[in-house]
Amino acid sequence: MDQWMKKLKDSGVTYAYLILYIAISSGQIFFNKWVLSSKEINFPYPVALTLLHMIFSSVLCFILTKVLKIIKIEEGVTPEIYATSIIPIGAMFAMTLWLGNSAYLYISVAFAQMLKAVMPVAVFILGAAAGLEVLSCRMFMIMSVISFGVIVASYGEVTVSWVGVVYQMGGVVGEALRLIFMEIFVKRKGIRLNSISVMYYVSPCSAFCLFIPWLFLDKPKMDSAGPWNFPPLILFLNCICTFVLNLSVFLVISRTSALTIRVAGVVRDWVVVLLSAALFSDTKLTFINLVGYGIAIAGVVAYNNHKLKKEASGINTAAGNTNSRIEVRSDDTHVHLVPPNEAR
Repeated sequence: MDQWMKKLKDSGVTYAYLILYIAISSGQIFFNKWVLSSKEINFPYPVALTLLHMIFSSVLCFILTKVLKIIKIEEGVTPEIYATSIIPIGAMFAMTLWLGNSAYLYISVAFAQMLKAVMPVAVFILGAAAGLEVLSCRMFMIMSVISFGVIVASYGEVTVSWVGVVYQMGGVVGEALRLIFMEIFVKRKGIRLNSISVMYYVSPCSAFCLFIPWLFLDKPKMDSAGPWNFPPLILFLNCICTFVLNLSVFLVISRTSALTIRVAGVVRDWVVVLLSAALFSDTKLTFINLVGYGIAIAGVVAYNNHKLKKEASGINTAAGNTNSRIEVRSDDTHVHLVPPNEAR
């Protein structure tokens, strides 16, 4: 009886973390959209908002890990690794957030999520160019399904701002490059990083990368608008939500598998698409939108399933060598990999 209650309690905690992750990640997207586009807030500065997030995360990570010592940071990041690995990843992370937030000024949240579904295609193309992916008939079919779904969803969009589309696709390319750099620079060097460790090392670098475009893009606009008089409480809450989102990813990954977090991500995307129609006046979902997005999501699910099977196969191949197995945790997945000489 006690064992059954313990399993029930553990399952309840896991589901609570999953619901928390879906709610916070969806809410953060809506929060960012509201802050950037709301006439009441009057803060249409995506670079400045993203810069605030990174500065806040840097300071809070330092306090939690070095001052209060509540969370342990994974060691092993040398200056050479930071320069050759963390900086490129931080730069791409900054690019992803900056361009993704900028897109909300021009397109709806729902349409932005639909465009994000093309992420596996960008990752695969760039991975193939870097020699990390091998083209197969199965992968070609999956990429074709995702691309076709996104094209159909875009065709069904009532009003399309191509500026917003370019921003969003730029963010997709930035995220794809970040994942490729994670594969090349971090995983192949055998570094073990959880989500909080990634934020601890990456946030300061991303903040620096964002500071330069902020000086030339957002700061002149902020100065020309008159004295800075932005609501500090709302911006502070927005930064808090961003950090809690990263913490929720850490909690979910610690209690579930890569498959679970990916399924939760798909559920989150559908929640965002459907709820945005009720929350924002600029979102007008059509039947063609939903059909196209459904096709793209089916392709994404097939892609995730294919990648998980490939990763599991790699683990089984390396199972006989206990010294060759390394573990890496990124923002979205928890996977096991083998060193580069065995991963071919």
